[in-house]
Amino acid sequence: MNSQLQIPIDLVQRIHDSQTLAVVSVAGAGTAAISWLLGVAGASRTVLEISVPYASPALTEFVGYEPTQFVSEETAVAMAKSAYRRALHLREGAAPVVGIACTATIATDRTKRGEHRCHIAAWHSIGVNTYNLTFIKGLRDRAGEDEIASKLVLRAIAESAGVEFDTDLRLDSSEGVQSTAKRYEDPIEALMTGHIETAIVRADGSMLADEPFTGGILSGSFNPLHEGHEALVETASKMLGEPVAYELSVTNVDKPPLLEGEVRRRVAQFTGKASIVLTRVPVFYEKASLLPGCTFIIGVDTAVRLFDPRYYGGSASQMMLALEQMRKHNCRFLVAGRAEGNAFRTLSDVNIPDGFDDMLQPIPESAFRSDISSTQIRQAQGAVSA
Repeated sequence: MNSQLQIPIDLVQRIHDSQTLAVVSVAGAGTAAISWLLGVAGASRTVLEISVPYASPALTEFVGYEPTQFVSEETAVAMAKSAYRRALHLREGAAPVVGIACTATIATDRTKRGEHRCHIAAWHSIGVNTYNLTFIKGLRDRAGEDEIASKLVLRAIAESAGVEFDTDLRLDSSEGVQSTAKRYEDPIEALMTGHIETAIVRADGSMLADEPFTGGILSGSFNPLHEGHEALVETASKMLGEPVAYELSVTNVDKPPLLEGEVRRRVAQFTGKASIVLTRVPVFYEKASLLPGCTFIIGVDTAVRLFDPRYYGGSASQMMLALEQMRKHNCRFLVAGRAEGNAFRTLSDVNIPDGFDDMLQPIPESAFRSDISSTQIRQAQGAVSA
């Protein structure tokens, strides 16, 4: 069956009229979808980037590892995940994004022993959709198989954007698309599984997945949240002239990862009080890449560790690279003093490498001082419960 290409103009227009932005990556098939998306007015409202990692090394580089099978549902999902991460990097503002991928083996200028098939995936903030189809071999030419794969690419974008897919795939009665849709209960669950990189829980309990945030960030374990944290956030917000959120990493350099139930318990402390950002990265140079442009509020003891090579695998050069990465992401630090014995240590007691002084600003003792210890609070609570 030779194909006479059917262009789904109305569907593409409705996709362009939605708010969803996409990075699309295709290998082996789906090329007509590229032409359709770019050929209908308004493509810049949808397309962030299109890539064609056709050669094996290109696809390996795109997903970050060499797949066992280059044409498989697993590889399509890995490609879609990489496309989603790329979309987060490229978008401006807070529009929803999706990573779309297609990997396929279809008719060519030589006879293939194996099946002709395509695998499409859509990775978005709350889940991943897959679409798998095995063609009847010999029923269509290459253009005909590519047309169907391309329509499935549009279906993946449309369903991710909440747009009705009403285009006929023109399948044979013995062919069928095998589709799955995995959904997470909420952004906290998605974060715990590693599906997303950040989750913001607002004071009213609403949640946002992979949403950009700029302002101040107070990182901590918040076990428990206490008045010292709240006073520090209030002081930092006044100094910065912008909002300050709390940040909790579910992973820790020195301790086991937090379980989901414990994460939800700690998050519940902020209900009605403030927003909290959840991440899976325990160190500041990784936080900086997720939260560019933010100012981290830290204590002087944390500032000392920030410039200690022991926390970078014992490598001074790795420490300098990490500091440069934080500078590249335009991140800074507000440093609060801390009582130690009879002394009160401040930023002036920190040995800062040459060239990085401008990244740190002290919080004057007159503006903030708190000698409250979370450890002491937990011990006191334990004594009461006992």
